[in-house]
Amino acid sequence: MGIFARIFGSDEALKEVVKSASEGLDALVYTDEEKANAAANDRTEARRMVVEWLKASSGQNLARRLIALSITSVWLLQYVMAHVFGVASIWLPELTKARESLLQGGSDMSNAVMLILAFYFAAPHMGEIVKSIRK
Repeated sequence: MGIFARIFGSDEALKEVVKSASEGLDALVYTDEEKANAAANDRTEARRMVVEWLKASSGQNLARRLIALSITSVWLLQYVMAHVFGVASIWLPELTKARESLLQGGSDMSNAVMLILAFYFAAPHMGEIVKSIRK
């Protein structure tokens, strides 16, 4: 009897068709609220992952700080020395090439140094920072 009801359109069959169609249409539409909830869940998961990673690698903090300090120091020293050479090149023009070389070296290291600084001061926002550095 169920097959005849479906063929000839009984109320139950009609309700089932309407229910199936509405569920299918609802699955096709990705609302702004659903997008916001998904984005919030992604951010929460990313933060949780960073915190868990920091906990898991806490024994390496000293080594991480030493590496960050040494790389940042070299970068900063290149820029400071480039400006010192720039001023000194007024009286000693042969220092101009050394200044340019130091500026280029500092520029080559800028992305790495920015990642290190971002890690220490803006860890929850690292994804956005890495995307901007890649551009």
